[in-house]
Amino acid sequence: MSSKDTLKKFEKGNPEDFLNWTALPESKEQKENWQNMNRAWWEKNPMRYDFTYEDNPFQEGTREFYEEIDRRFYSSVYQFMPWKKFPFDPIIDFASLHKKDVLEIGVGCGSNAQLLARNAGSFTGVDLTEYAVNTTRKRLNFFGLKGNVIRMDAEKMEFKDNTFDFIWSWGVIHHSSNTRNILEEIHRVLRPGGTVVTMVYHRSLWNTYVRGALYYGILRGRFIQTRSLNTIIQQSTDGALARYYTVPEWEAELSRRFEVQDSSVFGSKSQIIPLPWGRTKEFLMKLMPDAWGRFITNRPFFGFLLVSSFQKRQL
Repeated sequence: MSSKDTLKKFEKGNPEDFLNWTALPESKEQKENWQNMNRAWWEKNPMRYDFTYEDNPFQEGTREFYEEIDRRFYSSVYQFMPWKKFPFDPIIDFASLHKKDVLEIGVGCGSNAQLLARNAGSFTGVDLTEYAVNTTRKRLNFFGLKGNVIRMDAEKMEFKDNTFDFIWSWGVIHHSSNTRNILEEIHRVLRPGGTVVTMVYHRSLWNTYVRGALYYGILRGRFIQTRSLNTIIQQSTDGALARYYTVPEWEAELSRRFEVQDSSVFGSKSQIIPLPWGRTKEFLMKLMPDAWGRFITNRPFFGFLLVSSFQKRQL
C-alpha cells in the first residue's frame, strides 16, 4: 500500500464534531455516532501492520500470514523497547501471569493475544469488530492456545465485577467514543490489587508542531483545507478518531480511579524522518542505530506513545 493510498484511507470517516485533542461526547447521539464510525473504520482497516508497508504477501489465516504480522509489529517495538525474552517484558511481568486471569482490550490481529494466552492462567480478549475477533480466534486455534475472544464494546463490558487480575490494551482505548467510560469499566472488572498497562497516543511538541503543523499543515497544504491542527492530525492518523494526551492530562484522567505506578513516553525512528513511507525513508531508518533512535524519541518532547501502568484504587 503506498503512502498516498494510506493518506486517502486516513482522511475518510473522521467525525467533524471531534473538535479537540481529548474530546468526550456531549450527548448519547454523538457518542453512538463516534462509536459507529470507529467500528466501521476498523472493520475496513484492520490492524495488520500493512499501512506503511506492502500488503501482507501470505494467504490470510496461514502460519506465514500471522508470522509476517508479528515480524512487522515486534520489529518496530524492539526499536524503542528491546526485550530479553518476550516482547514487552520490560513492562509486563510474564512470570506472574501464569496464575492470573488476563484481559486484553482490542485484540487487533491477535499478536499480543497469542503472546498473553501462552503465558496467562486464563486469557480473554475483546474487540469492537468482527474481523478482529474472528482472526484472533483462528490464530489461537491454529497455534493450539486456549482463550476466549469476544466481540464486545469495552465501554460496556459484560463481565462481572472483579473478574481480572491483569488488563492490557495497546493503542486502543484512545480511539473509542468515550475513553473515560472504558477506564470506569476497567476499574469495575479489575480485581483489588490488579494491574493495568495501556498505551495511548501522546501529544508531543514534535508530533504536534513538526509532524502536524509543519509537515501536514504547511508542506502538504492542509492548512488551506482546515485551520484546525487537531483536525489535521486526525486526518493523518489511524482510526475514525484518536485522542492525544499529554502526560499530566492522562495521569489526571487515570487518577480519578487508579493509582498510577509509571508513565513513560516512547517514540519511533520513523518520526525523525518526516517523509512519506517508501524506500528512501526505510533506507534512512536502517542507517540509524536503534539506540540512537531511542535516545532521541523516547522523550516527552518527541515520542508519540504514552505507556502507563496503574492499579485499582478502592473508591
